[in-house]
Amino acid sequence: MVLSRFWLVIFISSILFIVIGMFTSQHYSVDFVLNGEKEDPVLIGERYLNSFPKDLQDSIKAAPEQSFIVNKCTTDADTTYQYKNKSVQIFSGVQKSDGLLPTCKNSLLDLIIPLIAYLAFFCGIMQLLIDSGAAEKLAKFLSPVFVKVFPSIPKNHESISYMTLNFAANFLGLDSAATPFGLKAMQSLQELNPDKEKASDAQIMFMCLHAAGLTLIPTSIIGYRAAENASNPADVMLPCIITSFVGTIAAFIIVGIRQKVNFKSAALIATLMALVAGIVGLLFYVNHLDLISKNYFTGNLSGLLLIAIIGFTLIFSFAKEKKFQEKETTIFDAFVSGAQNGLKTGVTIFPYVLGMLVAISLFRNSGLFEIISAWISQGFGWLGVTKQVTDSLPVAMLRPFSSGGSRGFMIDAMRNYGPDSFTGRLSCIFQCSAETTFYVIAVYFGSINVKNTRYTLGSMLLVDLICVITAILVATWFF
Repeated sequence: MVLSRFWLVIFISSILFIVIGMFTSQHYSVDFVLNGEKEDPVLIGERYLNSFPKDLQDSIKAAPEQSFIVNKCTTDADTTYQYKNKSVQIFSGVQKSDGLLPTCKNSLLDLIIPLIAYLAFFCGIMQLLIDSGAAEKLAKFLSPVFVKVFPSIPKNHESISYMTLNFAANFLGLDSAATPFGLKAMQSLQELNPDKEKASDAQIMFMCLHAAGLTLIPTSIIGYRAAENASNPADVMLPCIITSFVGTIAAFIIVGIRQKVNFKSAALIATLMALVAGIVGLLFYVNHLDLISKNYFTGNLSGLLLIAIIGFTLIFSFAKEKKFQEKETTIFDAFVSGAQNGLKTGVTIFPYVLGMLVAISLFRNSGLFEIISAWISQGFGWLGVTKQVTDSLPVAMLRPFSSGGSRGFMIDAMRNYGPDSFTGRLSCIFQCSAETTFYVIAVYFGSINVKNTRYTLGSMLLVDLICVITAILVATWFF
C-alpha cells in the first residue's frame, strides 16, 4: 500500500511538474520526456536563421553539416545550433535519464533479458542443490541461528539455504547471483505465508537484511575507481565494509524490535562475533598487501568463490546421483527444470520492474529530482556540512531509486572532483553501502504477487539514511 502510493506520488508529481514547466517556458518540448535517450542534447528553442547576429549566422552556415557548437568543453554542457529546413534548433545540456519509451525498451533489452539469463542459470544450480540434498544439509547446519532471526520459519526449512546463498553472494559483491537466490528465498518463504497478499515477518526481515547489503569485496566499485585512474582503487574497501556492516546491524535491530526478536540468544551473539572476527581478520590481511596484491586479491576472490560454489554443486550432485535416479530424473534434466522456473520468474517480475523504472525516468527528466536534491544539499550546507559532502549527496539520494542513475553520478563525481578526492571517495562509499530500495521491493515482492508490503519500505529507507550518515562519518575518519 505504501509503495503503491509512493509510486503514484512520483508519477503524478513528475507529470504535473512537466506540464508546469511547459507553461512557464522551462521546457520547450516534452518530446525528450517521451522519446529522448540518456546523454542526448536537450532542445531548448527554435528560431529562424536571420534572427541571429550576422557573425553567428555565418558560423552556423560554415560549420560541418551546419551544426555549430559554442563553448565546446568535455566537462560542461554545450550550446549547439543545428540549421535545418530554414530554421535553427538550439540544444543545450544533456538528458539525465532515458525517456519513457526508451526506458520501456531498455528495461526489457538491457535489464530483464540479462536478468532472465542469470535467473535461468542460477535457478538451475539451485535445483541441483535441492535434488542432491545439499540445500537440506546447509539448512540443518544454519538452523540454530536462523530460527532466532526468523522465528516463524520451521527448523531445517529450505528457505534457510536460499537466504544463506543470497547473503553470501551480496557479501562477495556478486549481484548477478544474489538476485536469483533472493527470489528463490522469497518464493520459499511465501509457501509459509498465511496471507499471500501481505508480506510476512520473515519476508520483511529478509528484505531489510538483503537491502542493507553487507559487502566484503566491493568488486564493481574498485573496478570503476581503477577505470578513473585512482591511485589506490581499493582504498574505499574498508569504509565500504564498515558502512554496510553498520547498515546490516541497523536493519536487524530496527526490524527485530518490531518483530520482538530475542537479541540475547547465545547462538545469535556467537554468530555475530564470528562474523565480526572474520571481517576484522580479512581487513588485517588485505591491509598488509601492497597495491598490486590488493587489486589481484579483491579482483579474483569473488569470482573464485562463485566458481567454487558452482563446482561444489556439480561434484556433490554427481556424488549423490542416486537421489536424482530416485526422483526419476538426471542431473542435467534437474538443471533444465530449475532453469525453466527461473525463466518464468523473470517474466513475472517484468511488469513490476517496468512500472517502477518508468516512474523514476519521469521523476528525473521532469527536473523535480534536481530541485529536491539542491534543496537538501542547501539544507545540509546551512547545518555546516562541508561542500565536499553536499557535492556527493546526489549519489546517496538517487541510490534508492536507480542503481544506474546513482552510478552515473558517482562516475561524474570522480571525473569532476577526482577519484582520490573526498567527494569522489564518499560517492563510491554511498554507491556501495546501500541498495536500490524501490527496485528491490518491486522485484522481490512482485515475483510472489505480494501487494501489502507493510512496514518494509519505511524500514529500508531508514536503513538507507543510517548508511548515508555512517558513510559520511567513516569517510571523514579515513580521508
